[in-house]
Amino acid sequence: MPLMDENLTAIMDEVIARNPGETEFHQAAREVLESLGPVVAKHPEYAGAEVVRRLCEPERQIIFRVPWTDDAGRVQLNRGFRVEFNSALGPYKGGLRFHPSVYLGIIKFLGFEQIFKNSLTGLPIGGAKGGSDFDPKGKSDAEVMRFCQSFMTELYRYLGEYTDVPAGDIGVGQREIGYLFGHYKRITNRYESGTLTGKGLSWGGSQVRTEATGYGTVYFVSEMLAATGDSFDGKQVVVSGSGNVAIYAIEKVHQLGGRVVACSDSNGYVFDDAGIDLELLKEIKTERRGRVEDYATLRGGAVRHVKDASIWEVPCEIALPCATQNELNGADARTLASHGCKVVAEGANMPSTPEAAVVFHEAGVRFAPGKAANAGGVATSALEMQQNASRDSWTFEHTDERLGAIMRSIHDRCLETASEYGRPGDYVAGANIAGFTKVADAMLAFGLI
Repeated sequence: MPLMDENLTAIMDEVIARNPGETEFHQAAREVLESLGPVVAKHPEYAGAEVVRRLCEPERQIIFRVPWTDDAGRVQLNRGFRVEFNSALGPYKGGLRFHPSVYLGIIKFLGFEQIFKNSLTGLPIGGAKGGSDFDPKGKSDAEVMRFCQSFMTELYRYLGEYTDVPAGDIGVGQREIGYLFGHYKRITNRYESGTLTGKGLSWGGSQVRTEATGYGTVYFVSEMLAATGDSFDGKQVVVSGSGNVAIYAIEKVHQLGGRVVACSDSNGYVFDDAGIDLELLKEIKTERRGRVEDYATLRGGAVRHVKDASIWEVPCEIALPCATQNELNGADARTLASHGCKVVAEGANMPSTPEAAVVFHEAGVRFAPGKAANAGGVATSALEMQQNASRDSWTFEHTDERLGAIMRSIHDRCLETASEYGRPGDYVAGANIAGFTKVADAMLAFGLI
């Protein structure tokens, strides 16, 4: 892997000094800056205008308290965040994450990634992210509603279809989006459908939005395979996670002829050599809100649940990490490579550690970073915004076709850009450079703002 340019190293040191303790943000910034040496050498105007330094500083960071009452009448307190990172290409766009691990560093890492991901889609959207350390697991619908209403009571003043458009992420599904949008509508007395995405189909949502991130990741891998004359047909695949992204990645892999044999949650993984029974998994995860261990119990036969173990020990030809950040480390990457894995694509945001990325590079495993491979979710959110703006509703088939075309375009831009800057076949460099240059050019056009 290339060494970081000296001037970019100074910016990286500044990022660490200005954002102490925010290790995930440091990791995300380093991964991008390591790719940009050839770019600033070819385009000295970026260095002269300090575009990279400005890009690493959010335009706005919002932190607020979120008081709410539980079903027992006790007052609870959480912290809310929204980091509006960059609006050079359009209104801020990015999801909300409700999870106990959320703190400012997580939100900044996600928002920084979102800048480049949104740029790669080719759609007019900037980058942002938000959330709270609230945990919706185990909470009643009434408790989730009260939390969402309190959260939106503060956040609403920063939102708008031309300003900032949140969506869902971990812990924020259609239920939470409904409560958030309902309270936004009540506070503002305006039915601005385009202010949040991920809505229900009956009140402004888009077809394919639920499936988009998982489908989009698999579409991207399909293009990676096609670039070498290959396909999913007959391939053994492992997908980490068992939430929305993982479920629809599994569905699309099966549709394209592959066989997903394992998926996981925080307690371990299940292995089903016949292929994951998707309908059973959907029932357990979306209707029962159960665990993958329940899948093994209900499926029976030779299916086994392996507790507190790494799913990456399962041999596969294609690996799709779709759970959470830094779930796949260097040791996992070496295991995958030794078992003959040829392609890894990130369905989650930064699920592979820097060491894992180095191992894949050295082992010749083709590796697609999340900012490219999982851009289908935000792309379809932008398509939802288009439909809201035109008071229109597209069919599933039309929207899915648009999603597929966007993912093909992202894939091709990554490969073409990597070759242009002397890194042929390097999807990480291609994604970082292609995402950066579009944003950087817009920042230059706007002057010093």
